[in-house]
Amino acid sequence: MPDLPPSLLSRIYAKTAQGQQEIQSRALGLTPLARRVLVLVDGHRSGKDLAAFVPGNDIEVHLTELLTRECIAAVGMAAPPPAPAAAAASPSHDPFEDDLVRLPAAETRDAKELEMARNFMTNTVNNIFGHHNRISLLESIYACQSSEALRKVYPAWAHALETNSTGKKRLPELRDKLFAVL
Repeated sequence: MPDLPPSLLSRIYAKTAQGQQEIQSRALGLTPLARRVLVLVDGHRSGKDLAAFVPGNDIEVHLTELLTRECIAAVGMAAPPPAPAAAAASPSHDPFEDDLVRLPAAETRDAKELEMARNFMTNTVNNIFGHHNRISLLESIYACQSSEALRKVYPAWAHALETNSTGKKRLPELRDKLFAVL
């Protein structure tokens, strides 16, 4: 078993020969999310970059599984974040995260509201994209056990809707309805 790097998120990963073979054979029985991460590993993405593809899930669990099974290897370190002055000049902040500021504290939402918010997000994805599309987003929504966790998936939900002409047009209306229970 390989030594795990101190920070899985800051490392850049590439597929090993074992990983290439696993994509073809599926012999190791990886979980669907671990397999998705393996497919996305390209020698250029860091753990943090890969986390964006499995919102609401702990990317470190999947990276650890892939490292342990020798499907991927760390090949470098991600570039350090830009200095504060450079960050102000070119913000990488997700504007959809700003939407959440107007919501009441997550801990004020009860289990019924959480279930309603999860169902609303799931139904909008299914209605706009059709069933069996955007599976990782649906899995991320379903996995959320708190309003706080669901709020972390909200930007991915909003970005997904924005990629579809109907979703983009209806996003303000759908966001307002979702925020009634999120």
